[in-house]
Amino acid sequence: MHNYQIVLASTSPFRQALLNKLVIPFITAQPNCDETPLPNEEPKALVSRLATTKAKSCHTDQPSLIIGSDQVCVINDTIVGKPLKRENAIKQLKAQSGKKITFYTGLALYNSATKTCETIVDEFHVYFRDLDSATIENYVDKEQPFFCAGSFKCEGLGIALFERLEGKDPNALVGLPLIDLITMLKSKGFDVLAQK
Repeated sequence: MHNYQIVLASTSPFRQALLNKLVIPFITAQPNCDETPLPNEEPKALVSRLATTKAKSCHTDQPSLIIGSDQVCVINDTIVGKPLKRENAIKQLKAQSGKKITFYTGLALYNSATKTCETIVDEFHVYFRDLDSATIENYVDKEQPFFCAGSFKCEGLGIALFERLEGKDPNALVGLPLIDLITMLKSKGFDVLAQK
């Protein structure tokens, strides 16, 4: 795999920071992907399809292992998007108070030389504390999580909103399941611990 490059099909600074944890060289590419859900598409199917589409949409000049990822937050069986505005973030957090919500993160690894793609979906559960309005508003004003599904940053002050977290890989909650990614890369002959 020495002639392969690693490509992250994302311009998200959060995903780039996560991939940097593996201390491997990589480049980023802007995926070309319509993220609109299909009619009656289930959350797991949606993130799997979008992660795969993102990875396959990035064209490179040399053999590459291209990483695609997509995530949705589900509250009461409804997919919740990014709040974008203060009032939406407050509304989302009020809906999540005292509840369990689920994040589905699709992860795809596309080999541009062989045109093969492996895709998995990670499931992660967040149990919220009972939150009063003042706590929610104070949190939103301090951290302004307007571009985060679920209206919180678990890698920051958002951790104070939770009663507990449940899942295989806390990195999945931020948007890139590193444990699964390491396994997928290794299956393609790229061992992150063997890199110089």
